[in-house]
Amino acid sequence: MTLILLLLCTSLHAQFAALYKPEGEPKAAVIVCPGGSYFWLDKEGEGSLVGDWLASQGIIAYVLHYRTAGWFDFAFRTRPLFGGNRHPDMISDLQWGLQSVRKEFDGPVGVMGFSAGGHLAMSAGEFFGTDFTGKADGANLRPDFVAAVYPVVSMREPCTHKRSRRGLLGEGRTKDQSLRDSLSLELHVRPDTPPVFLLRCDDDPVVDPKNSDLLEAALKEKKVPHRYVKYSVGGHGFGADRKKFTEETAHWQADFLKWLEDINYGRY
Repeated sequence: MTLILLLLCTSLHAQFAALYKPEGEPKAAVIVCPGGSYFWLDKEGEGSLVGDWLASQGIIAYVLHYRTAGWFDFAFRTRPLFGGNRHPDMISDLQWGLQSVRKEFDGPVGVMGFSAGGHLAMSAGEFFGTDFTGKADGANLRPDFVAAVYPVVSMREPCTHKRSRRGLLGEGRTKDQSLRDSLSLELHVRPDTPPVFLLRCDDDPVVDPKNSDLLEAALKEKKVPHRYVKYSVGGHGFGADRKKFTEETAHWQADFLKWLEDINYGRY
């Protein structure tokens, strides 16, 4: 019975929840990675509403329901006994998504992620030299641009988001310093990392804003083109849900679209 419940509460493979297609020729494609601490997914505010908004702006959007540890493991810590989803399942799913979109769309393909989904999106921008799917066969795994919105970045103390770290690494692996370092994104920015749009709020009560500060410092050191947007008031988890916007965060979508135009949608 326990195993049946585990399977019901855990995604077994990645899938695109829906295709959000604009009228006319798309300017670009974006794979959207909702947040949820690598345990679950915010399928509306950081998923479907984001897809609708991007499509309204002439961008084709794919909301990725990547594998997560699941609610059951969050509550009962079952993975040591029964197995379950953990790294590298999540980045493998996003790389599968990049390959799938590029087979259908001949244009710039970016990734956008929120919170833990921001960690995943940024991972794609840093670890594209490794084929986590085992099936890429030389396919281009590098996104043309990355948007990381109030992202989880570091797996190291003192600013890591511990719930996301547990969701990503799995019980029994959270104290593995080598594994923590290998997935702390501030340590793996490379000069050919794609352009990055990075956003956080000073009053974020969930993910320490220092995560974004660490990433921005690394992007600056490697001279990676990026824009860092810092709002004073906005909190966490607003995504594209206008009911959760503050006066400041109501501007983030326009800021992102302006940045996309500035980088010519990642074209060089």
